[in-house]
Amino acid sequence: MAIQEGIAYWANVTTPNTRFEPVYTVDLVVDDSAATNFESRGFKVKDLVINDEKIGRAITIKRKVNGPNGLVRNAPKLVDSNKNPIDDLVGNGSRVKVQYNEWEVENKFGTFKGLDFQAMQVLDLVSYKSGDGDEFESLEGGEEF
Repeated sequence: MAIQEGIAYWANVTTPNTRFEPVYTVDLVVDDSAATNFESRGFKVKDLVINDEKIGRAITIKRKVNGPNGLVRNAPKLVDSNKNPIDDLVGNGSRVKVQYNEWEVENKFGTFKGLDFQAMQVLDLVSYKSGDGDEFESLEGGEEF
């Protein structure tokens, strides 16, 4: 297994992203040297852009929840800098290390490569802001907005 350090964006580590098919995933912004290395080995590297601002070059590391023959894959392990298990939501901009396995498969449609998400170690956590209303203050005595 390999480990890559970078800055995490749109990390779904303990709970899969279910927008399409359930998948554990992270877009990992890496330095130019690592990006060039991944590209030279045939992996897709994209320019990560948020609100018209280029953040950096990123690789996507993911693990599908559902596999062949009814297989259900476990979530990647999530640990803090001391390797203690955590259950935090990893916010955009968190500095992390991601452990992954490279895979390659060939079939009648061609050759495909990917990075299987094994584990994430959070080195510098940026708290996830969900917009769930936690920031509201209690209105007492009939106060209005």
